[in-house]
Amino acid sequence: ATWMKTHLENDRELVQGLKGEPFYLITKVDTIKDFALGAVCTHLGCVVPWNRAVNKFCCPCHGSQYDENGTVVRGPAPLPLSLAHVATTDGKMLLSPWPETDFRTGLKPWWS
Repeated sequence: ATWMKTHLENDRELVQGLKGEPFYLITKVDTIKDFALGAVCTHLGCVVPWNRAVNKFCCPCHGSQYDENGTVVRGPAPLPLSLAHVATTDGKMLLSPWPETDFRTGLKPWWS
């Protein structure tokens, strides 16, 4: 509930996630998505910022772009952004590994 008071729909918040890696939490109308996106570009490892104006993650290093779910829409990045599960417990958001099939590609996750 506290999160929703300070975040708008479609906000992306960079947080420290699994093993200290950066992840984005994504705010929906009245909650957050049940997955977080890894913030590291799959090309050369740059942190990719969210560009609200174009509704994409855009890597400033070599121009890779990812859609709102982390799927590559422009290379040279070869793979989608990694995923983690998000759960809310006692008002805190917890990230956990995503070992299941990647819902965006239908393939095993490359990051596990």
